[in-house]
Amino acid sequence: MTTLHEDAAEPHYLGQFIPLHYHHNMLMDKNRMDNFKAAIEFTVFEGAKVLELGGGTGVMSNYAAAKASKVWCVEFNPDLVTESRRFLALNPNGHKVEVIHADAFEYLPPEPVDVVICEMIHVAMLREKQVEMIEAFKARYRQRFGDKLPVFIPTAVIMAVQPLQQDYNFSGFHAPIIQFQRVYAEHPGSIELAPPQTYSVLDISQPTSREITWEGTFKLEQDGAVNALRFFTKNVLAIDQLHATTIDWVIDYLVLPLARPITAKAGDELQVSFSYLAGNSIQSLEKNIRATLNVSATK
Repeated sequence: MTTLHEDAAEPHYLGQFIPLHYHHNMLMDKNRMDNFKAAIEFTVFEGAKVLELGGGTGVMSNYAAAKASKVWCVEFNPDLVTESRRFLALNPNGHKVEVIHADAFEYLPPEPVDVVICEMIHVAMLREKQVEMIEAFKARYRQRFGDKLPVFIPTAVIMAVQPLQQDYNFSGFHAPIIQFQRVYAEHPGSIELAPPQTYSVLDISQPTSREITWEGTFKLEQDGAVNALRFFTKNVLAIDQLHATTIDWVIDYLVLPLARPITAKAGDELQVSFSYLAGNSIQSLEKNIRATLNVSATK
């Protein structure tokens, strides 16, 4: 198993240069767009000051500008800086957004802000550097503006994992490969062998470690070959305390193949463990997964 220290050497900017044409897919994702829009409308109050870290096309900043008096939108990719400025000029309230070409790991707004939006999120908090970035931001912000932090969107992340029997036959070609699955869609090639279990809860407002380590046991509900794990990530975008509800965004599921399938029967116990650093590659998690049958519990 690779150590977390070895994984820490991965590129600093992993996941930060997503080409513009991929942003079209994100803009077309109503699950993402509608929930972020609702959370921003709920959180941003009239006259608020807002900062967005990793602004992309500027869409989230534009939502915030409907109520905010000022929005700073920070983007490191020069192509997206140009495009976001062009898009914002076409939208009402876009004039209230200042797009800044800067590294979000280093930038601080010129004055305190009320809300920080950071949609640098990947399944299992992999690839994109949200955890590392927000922790660095909080340290810099406190040093300049004091201990009172802004509200963060998202405010928390809940992650879960589930054992599967996954079909890896592609028109007669067997290829155990990393897959993404649409949320709330039917997945006929996936047989769920046990219910998901939560393995990590991150509260963004509190000190948050990049180190994610988990060990747990699943009691399998049917016979099958455990050959994959499915990872779920729910972002709590905003909390409505008055009505005891949340505005959430569930990202597409990530299915990682196991190195060796495990033949098991209903009632068997599957022991699973893994560790990785938030922000590192998908492969850094994949190569650290261990799954075995609990021999003492097998029939």
